[in-house]
Amino acid sequence: MANVYLLTGSPGTGKTTVIKQAIAKTKIKASGFYTEEVRSSGIRQGFRIITLDGQDAILAHVETSSRYRVSKYGVDISNLDNVGTAAIHRAIEESDLIVIDEIGKMELFSPLFREAVLKAIASNKKVLGTIMLSPNPFADEIKRHPKVQMVEITRANHDQVLREITNWLK
Repeated sequence: MANVYLLTGSPGTGKTTVIKQAIAKTKIKASGFYTEEVRSSGIRQGFRIITLDGQDAILAHVETSSRYRVSKYGVDISNLDNVGTAAIHRAIEESDLIVIDEIGKMELFSPLFREAVLKAIASNKKVLGTIMLSPNPFADEIKRHPKVQMVEITRANHDQVLREITNWLK
């Protein structure tokens, strides 16, 4: 069986929620990070990186000035590398499960992040993450990797995917 389990799907289908639920249902030692929206008055303003050991930083924000942009968001590569990429490296060294949520357009601006993803896959530890649905040369290469099992999540298969991941983690 593959040692890398990546979820893909449209925004809002519960990819991050499934990852959090699966980790909570098992006793596996997990490290890494997930992302969540930053909202103000109900309006999305950006995205935050949160490590499983409690660190956080702004990944992208409407008020971030950066040459790296996705839509209206400026991407803070230094925050990504100092918090998210560093969390991947710690997970490779210290944990049984490496969590990478997400391998997406914003994160792929960082060469250090891309390097860390490849190192995590090569580590032979279990990797649980999300990856962008739309085409991208780096992401497409990861999706085709022989160690990777890809699952497209929808609202309809959420519970089934959660069961599969929980069983895979045992």
